[in-house]
Amino acid sequence: MKRKVGKLIIYLFAVFWAVMTIFPLIITFLSSVKDNQGINLGMFKLPEKWLWSNYAAAFSSANIGKAVVNSIFFGVTSTLIVTVVGMLAAYVLSRKKFKLRIAVYSLFIVGVMVPVHCTIIPISSLATGIGGKNSYWFIILVYVAFNLSQAIFLFTGYLDGVDKELDEAAIIDGCSDFQLLFRVLTPVSVPIISTEAILAFIYGYGELIFAMVLLTDQSKYTVSRAMLAFSGGYQQQLGPIFACIIVAVLPMIIIYILFHEKVQEGMLTGAVKG
Repeated sequence: MKRKVGKLIIYLFAVFWAVMTIFPLIITFLSSVKDNQGINLGMFKLPEKWLWSNYAAAFSSANIGKAVVNSIFFGVTSTLIVTVVGMLAAYVLSRKKFKLRIAVYSLFIVGVMVPVHCTIIPISSLATGIGGKNSYWFIILVYVAFNLSQAIFLFTGYLDGVDKELDEAAIIDGCSDFQLLFRVLTPVSVPIISTEAILAFIYGYGELIFAMVLLTDQSKYTVSRAMLAFSGGYQQQLGPIFACIIVAVLPMIIIYILFHEKVQEGMLTGAVKG
């Protein structure tokens, strides 16, 4: 009886959580096919007239299609760099002993605590000085810089908990440092790599502050930057903004559907593979 009650509570909580997660998406979709009046007077009602033209406006005025491609490019590229460089640095900090190890690790810890807003003016000045504005490579480096400290912190802590007998066995078998890292320790670290990759991709895909400061060419806008095309001095076109949100969320949903099993499998079997 206690097991049945426990399962019932779990199922009820799962249903509640599913409703709380899906409901805002439904409201966003309904709002994406309404005008401002329909949204303000009845956001939770079905639209009296389905304004699919809001999606046309999203693609024409905000160029949301190109913005989604740009955001995916920024997110994927910065995530790959953060993951590779973070694992390399974490391997050195976790497995190598040298005098400045604690000092270097502490600097990365400090990097996690640096407020983003404090760096806007210096980064903007640097971008102006070296021609980094409207440059893909510069904004990718900015995204990498703000995610790398966290990645190194997480990867190092995880590798510290991995038994070093794995290293000894691999070295006896003739593994070099790179082979030890990528063929032995990386499979073991799949859970933490998956977690950091998700965080880094979400940051690179939806970041707004630096996109506003560093991007003025509309063809290079990210999703969050492109949505501001419907903001005016006196009013906002809410329907096209919600349409932009739906279009922007679709890639995230597709990526989750395609890769959520891989992430869960890695979390469950990552240590066994090592």
